Amino acid sequence: MTSVANAPAATSTSPARGLICRACGAEYPLAAQHACYECFGPLEVAYDEAALARVTRAQIEAGPQNIWRYAALLPAGQDPATRVSLDPGLTPLISAPALAAAIGLTAPLWVKDDSQNPTHSFKDRVVSVALTAAKEMGFKRFSCASTGNLANSVAAHAARAGVPSIVFIPADLEPGKIIQTAVYGGELVAIEGSYDDVNRLCSELVETDEFEDTAFVNVNVRPFYAEGSKTLGYEVAEQLGWRIPAQVVIPMASGELLTKVDKAFSELVEIGLAEAPEGGWTVFGAQSEGCNPIAVALHADTDVITPVKPTGIAKSLNIGDPSAGPYAIEAVRRTGGWMDYANDDEIRDGIRLLAETTGVFAETAGGTTVAVLKKLVASGRLDPAKETVVYNTGEGLKTLDAVAGQVGPTHTIKPSLRGAREAGLLG
Repeated sequence: MTSVANAPAATSTSPARGLICRACGAEYPLAAQHACYECFGPLEVAYDEAALARVTRAQIEAGPQNIWRYAALLPAGQDPATRVSLDPGLTPLISAPALAAAIGLTAPLWVKDDSQNPTHSFKDRVVSVALTAAKEMGFKRFSCASTGNLANSVAAHAARAGVPSIVFIPADLEPGKIIQTAVYGGELVAIEGSYDDVNRLCSELVETDEFEDTAFVNVNVRPFYAEGSKTLGYEVAEQLGWRIPAQVVIPMASGELLTKVDKAFSELVEIGLAEAPEGGWTVFGAQSEGCNPIAVALHADTDVITPVKPTGIAKSLNIGDPSAGPYAIEAVRRTGGWMDYANDDEIRDGIRLLAETTGVFAETAGGTTVAVLKKLVASGRLDPAKETVVYNTGEGLKTLDAVAGQVGPTHTIKPSLRGAREAGLLG
């Protein structure tokens, strides 16, 4: 069996100084390691502050039109030749005045639309960073445990890079996500169980001899994978003229996206690249009622996340035992924010409201975020007079079933003027 201690080490000359335990603070070299040997806590990338401080706005703005413009702030990919990439990033930041008016916001509202990435979700960001690190560490096969979007992205990146892939998913995923993963030609393994069952199996597989050359993006190279989410924070700040928005609303599955956007904002302010709003920024989290263990813990004023068996239509958010849940709660509390959750009907309404007011067709995670935004405004938790950014992380074409029974032709007529007149289309 292969131990994490014997896994390949990173060779990149990145600004990262090593890995650090989020629980006890123990530090380790940059390597394919995701858990602390001392306390079994999760690891994340720690950076050389002096190296980050040398990065300038001009350097970033002169970079490529994708996430790799932020390479000097990331743990891998400083050498363009090592990048495993579909060139994700620089997705639209859309002004949403009609959505703001419908919900009751008086300050500017923006939608960060990451459905415009190559495989139509934000996962292209995290996969590109993780697989670049994996390539630099010498891994020969790419893998993941996924609720759908991650599988799409890993399979597509592997196909572009010419590297074998094997991805693992729950068998009951939306058909569109299964087809999109399978079409790239890698191995696709459907598991009769939940995402948490899939993730558990992958954690066991990574320790076997048969998978010693395999990089599981959200297991053995997870610290690098998680850092890719920071680019969603970097981009929003840059697109707003190098300033941090006062409020952000972010969907939560593991909770990691929320923590990394907050980390990105902190880094930019600390090294002088972006300006913080007066009083700082506030972070809000959105979950589905069918899988809401992080929000429930916050509402109960505890740090203990009680695992749940996921249900409901927002399958991309269905992680019943979220690894970064406590850290998401910490970020929300520290910034004075809140979390809430939406049921399936509210999620469907959120999808339609976003589409009708912005032209953005979101998958169920985006509908969840909009539905929770409405609740946060109605409850007084979110200030309607402060600039707000909401994150749409995936494309609605992936989850057509969510609204298929609610929308369709407004008229069905015969191909004649008489038919048009009878339908009320002519005077």
